[in-house]
Amino acid sequence: MRIIDLESDSKVAYFSMEVGLDPSLPTYSGGLGILAGDTLRSGADLRVPMVCISLIHRKGYFHQELDREGNQSERPVSWSPEDKLEPVDVKAAIEIDGRKVAIKVWRYDIKGISGHIVPVYFLDTNLKENTEEDRTLTDHLYGGDNYYRLRQETLLGMGGVEVLRKLKHNANTHYHMNEGHSALLTLALLEDETKANGHNLINASTIDIETVRAKCIFTTHTPVPAGHDQFPMDMVEKVLGSERKAALQKLACCDKDVLNMTYLGLFFSRYINGVAMRHGEVSRGMFPNYPINAITNGVHAVTWTSEPFKKLFDNHIAGWRTDNLYLRYAMDIPLSEIKKAHTEAKTELFKEIRLHTGKRLDSSLLTLGIARRATPYKRLDLIFSDIDRLAAISRNVGPIQIIYAGKAHPQDEPGKLMIKRIHEAAAELGDSLKVVYLENYEMAIAKLLCAGVDIWVNTPMRPREASGTSGMKAALNGVPSLSVLDGWWVEGHVEGVTGWSIGDASTPPEEDFSNEVSSLYDKLEKVIIPMYYGGPYAFANVMRSSIAFNGSFFNTQRMVSQYLCNAYFPVGFSVDEELDFTR
Repeated sequence: MRIIDLESDSKVAYFSMEVGLDPSLPTYSGGLGILAGDTLRSGADLRVPMVCISLIHRKGYFHQELDREGNQSERPVSWSPEDKLEPVDVKAAIEIDGRKVAIKVWRYDIKGISGHIVPVYFLDTNLKENTEEDRTLTDHLYGGDNYYRLRQETLLGMGGVEVLRKLKHNANTHYHMNEGHSALLTLALLEDETKANGHNLINASTIDIETVRAKCIFTTHTPVPAGHDQFPMDMVEKVLGSERKAALQKLACCDKDVLNMTYLGLFFSRYINGVAMRHGEVSRGMFPNYPINAITNGVHAVTWTSEPFKKLFDNHIAGWRTDNLYLRYAMDIPLSEIKKAHTEAKTELFKEIRLHTGKRLDSSLLTLGIARRATPYKRLDLIFSDIDRLAAISRNVGPIQIIYAGKAHPQDEPGKLMIKRIHEAAAELGDSLKVVYLENYEMAIAKLLCAGVDIWVNTPMRPREASGTSGMKAALNGVPSLSVLDGWWVEGHVEGVTGWSIGDASTPPEEDFSNEVSSLYDKLEKVIIPMYYGGPYAFANVMRSSIAFNGSFFNTQRMVSQYLCNAYFPVGFSVDEELDFTR
């Protein structure tokens, strides 16, 4: 077994546009941010010498409001960093649009189970010395147009490197880019190298480039080409200046006079990974000239395990909090205790739903959970493809109810229409099948929902689910998945043991719609509902297996350990040695 010296001078700087740390901090929008927060929590637990760089997002992502017909409206989230975070006595500045933009820094400390601290540094431009336009750069997460986004990403990447320099965190540091938003940090590092070696940025030497590569790790999360940030070169010149534009054009990150942030991150990284084994395969097909590995995502076990299951694990599995692999021994927990813990979690969820919506759900009924970002390829409404059949199943085989949650991006009209269609379907079903759509899906709701439903349903269009982590949170709480075979579920699925598949992985995705719809209804009608009502202990056995097989593996403790061994401090790696990067 390899021993990694985590007390060495080497450290990791983790860059992420969003970070989910606490429900009271609106510094995240969804899965990418929650993953970042879970990664940092496990980093703290494992005593990894790391820091995080993000933006403050003073107006958050947005607060979602839905009317009776399912029409979504948005409003900014009002919060004050001054009340939640500690100011850092350091100021930095970078040039954007040909002028200096001053940066204030806020700090949030993540304390691990061992007491180790991982600091998160949030960059803020709301300063009097900045122009009114520049003061808004750290207001909105994923807001504004392409010009706003490029300036934000310049601030995150290049501003983040400058802040680390001011904080003296830049020596012997490995830079981990969580998606392409922070890829301009590579340009800042290249500037440092060329200046140190007396070279011109536009004519950076091979040694300059290889030195930057030796420091960088890149994780891609997006298997959809349109999901990769791209900016026209005239905009790049306006924001970054002519010299930086010319330097970028010489590198393999510009295509048809467009800067592609993913290509920039790929070009400058010595280690690249997708976020599930299947996603690694898809990414290698998208970017065949780059050596793309795979480290499957996870979730922070202690954060996402509900209180009833924490108590249950504490009673039966000593050490599970410090070593999540011990959750394998959940197979020794009596099924009656699994059922009891789940009943408590379900009761807590239904209590919160009644408190916030006034709607009463029946805790004895099979309850499906469907919650994720509302965008077309996620297909949240797939289960309503044949409303008459769904109603007949609920009426004749066994009653079911569905709890929904999920935001559509303010500019995603098809996503908003999907939420509206779900409300229309719920109205058409009436009392034959109760449907509840929870507003403003965020961390607190997610924790209750993943633990309190009976089945976690996921219906993305293959192969567009890079990983997905909600089903992992559900598994920690004994909630099996009913899911399309994509993302992490390809690895976590054992039919009838950890849950059930929708469709299969062999049919071409473009031909699979009718097969998936039929499979979804068949599994509910012929397998899941009869088992839930007719064989409660058989169902509880699937719940227990979900914990033992999937909860013990799909966690960020395992994931961060893989990053340590494979990406951050791999065997035989030295920043000083000459590396062979074939591009």
